[in-house]
Parts: sequence; structure tokens; C-alpha cells
Amino acid sequence: MTGRPSGAALAGLASRIEAAATPGRRFVVGIAGSPGSGKTTLALSLVGHLNARRTGVAAHLPMDGFHLANDALERRGLRERKGAIETFDGWGFLAILGRLREETDHTIFAPSFRREVDEGIAGEIAIEPDVEIVVVEGNYLLVDRPPWAGVRPQLDVAWFCRTPPADREARLIDRHMRHGRTREAATTFAREVDGANALLIEASAARADLVVSGVTGEPEAVASER
Repeated sequence: MTGRPSGAALAGLASRIEAAATPGRRFVVGIAGSPGSGKTTLALSLVGHLNARRTGVAAHLPMDGFHLANDALERRGLRERKGAIETFDGWGFLAILGRLREETDHTIFAPSFRREVDEGIAGEIAIEPDVEIVVVEGNYLLVDRPPWAGVRPQLDVAWFCRTPPADREARLIDRHMRHGRTREAATTFAREVDGANALLIEASAARADLVVSGVTGEPEAVASER
């Protein structure tokens, strides 16, 4: 089950952003959610929709580019927990969010993440000076512990992408199998590692402005009034 937001849902979300954005000031949207919730699909679809309205207005910045390298994880004994909050460069991620605000007269380069090699790729993402909207997405954007607690103040709006747990697990098992794990190993990782991470992530949803379905892209509830 993949689930893609409808055109109508994307139009509604894009209109929310455009109504909230301030002309002449870069607007940063955060989309948080558990592994397999559909947040990356939602973010990419939203950026595509915004750019179809006005070419080059929006860019996507995934938190996944800030995974620690596999060698670094091995040295720290964290390789089997890749994806847990301690396996990311949180301070580096927070720093680039600050740069998005302060450095609007030149291109900002950021790392991407390639699942086929299971590593970050330095400098692959280019956020050009004329980008007005940056859609940031990742698991831990709303977690209230250092350094992640500093992320929420850098976001103009924060949304939480939510998908039923059974659907998330099915997506994750399929993903892990596509990248080389057996069904048994994929199921174990989805339940014991991704599942443990999801407990922390789901608890952070109350810090979001809006909860959005990871299946349809439709808003489900206002999580908080800001």
C-alpha cells in the first residue's frame, strides 16, 4: 500500500502555505511522521504541486541526508539501530535550518540520502536563492529534546503525517525487502527498530499545527493552535 495524496488535497495544502507565507521572506514547512507514514511522498508531491503553479518556488529538504555514515555508526555500535534518533547529526540539521533563514543571497547545498547505497550524498540538494518555500521532512522534527527541540522554532508551520500502524508496517517491510533484507529480517527490523522509533515520534505529534493523512493527504485534525 503506497497511498498518494490527491490533487485536491495537495491544492488545499498548497493554499494553506500560500495564505500563511509572507512575501519576501523564505517560508519553511516541516512535515514530521513515523517511518513508513508517507511523509516523503507527501513532501515531494507538495513541492511538485507548488512548482507546477510557479516554477522553482519550492524545494524539498529531507532530514535523512543527515544520517551518520555507516562507518561512523559501526564505530559507535549503532549500525543495527540506523534510523533511531541518535543515528542522525541533529546539530548539523539544525544548523542548515538556520542558514535557510539567514542566507538567501546564494545557493545552499545540502546532503541527500540514497537508499540504494544506504548512505547520505553530500551536497546533492541545491536550494537556490529564489526558492521561497522549503518543505523539510523527517522523523524527529517535533521531538522535544536537544538538539531537536530547536527545530520547531525554525519552522513556520509544522504538520504531522499519520498512517495506520498496520499500513506503516506493511510499507516498511516492503521497503526493507526491496533493499536486500529477507522477509523475516525486514519484519523484525520494522517491528523492533522502526516500531520503537515510532513510539517517540508519535508522541511528538501534539507539537504540530496540523495532522495530515499519509494515505490521502487530507487534513485530519488541528493538533494545536498557534
